Amino acid sequence: MSKRIVFTGGTGKAGRHVVQYLADKGYDILNVDLTPLDHPGVNTLVANITDSGQMFNALSSHFGFDGFESGKGPAPVDAVVHFAAVPRVLIRPDNETFQINTMGTYNVIEAAVKLGIRKIVIASSETTYGVCFAEGDKDFHHFPLEEDYDVDPMDSYGLSKLVNENTARAFAARYGADIYALRIGNVIEPHEYKLFPDFLARPMSRKRNAWSYIDARDLGQIVDLAIRKDGLGFQVFNAVNDTITALLPTREFLQRYCPGTTLRRELGEFEAPLSNRKTREVLGFKENFNWRDLVPELEL
Repeated sequence: MSKRIVFTGGTGKAGRHVVQYLADKGYDILNVDLTPLDHPGVNTLVANITDSGQMFNALSSHFGFDGFESGKGPAPVDAVVHFAAVPRVLIRPDNETFQINTMGTYNVIEAAVKLGIRKIVIASSETTYGVCFAEGDKDFHHFPLEEDYDVDPMDSYGLSKLVNENTARAFAARYGADIYALRIGNVIEPHEYKLFPDFLARPMSRKRNAWSYIDARDLGQIVDLAIRKDGLGFQVFNAVNDTITALLPTREFLQRYCPGTTLRRELGEFEAPLSNRKTREVLGFKENFNWRDLVPELEL
């Protein structure tokens, strides 16, 4: 029997690819979004994450008209994947970005655990590492960036994601739930690999992303693995691909472009500075889409 998933924000850039991946894996999905998703077999319930009542309703709803046939009410939900958010700064005023993202996440998690749903995957962000939307040119504390890093964002979006991680941790402890926060890197859709020659020609343009990325399809795999992995309580995972977005080996690249930043451990030859080592070792992630295989016109 397929797992029943409520997915918030499935119409967004990352969400629609993850929904596609999960649907192909046989999940039964209800998308909760302000904008309908054009995907066969996936209904969208138009709802606002900042309204607690709407979230309780959405997480206890039929997924489609066929749900009424049982006569037993809505079937239980196995997991919630929460991607809905203001996706970056400079879309809404800062206070609105913070309020929507933090209260929206609180409402989704609260509704889930109080309805008995014990598996929740939330979208956190690479911005928690504090450089992406920093004021001025800020250096990372050290490399690699792993989940125990002293995250210190100074912008409303990154701060909202850090607060969301703490919200998730609190609810996981109180209710014994598994809540996994994915620090998602710069999401790359299949058609966006045409951008990589410019990334490589201007290396410092990728500092804000720690020279890392996540293919939208590989993000689908990580979400699938997170749903299937039980018993970890609250966890944070870097959701990024394996390799650095640069032609030079990682150590040589960082010595050239970040000479004052220390290395806390040896890095693989082309390991991304925003490392997915924990995601590979704990969840079993195996990259399927490496940019080096998808930008064939480059002489690597």
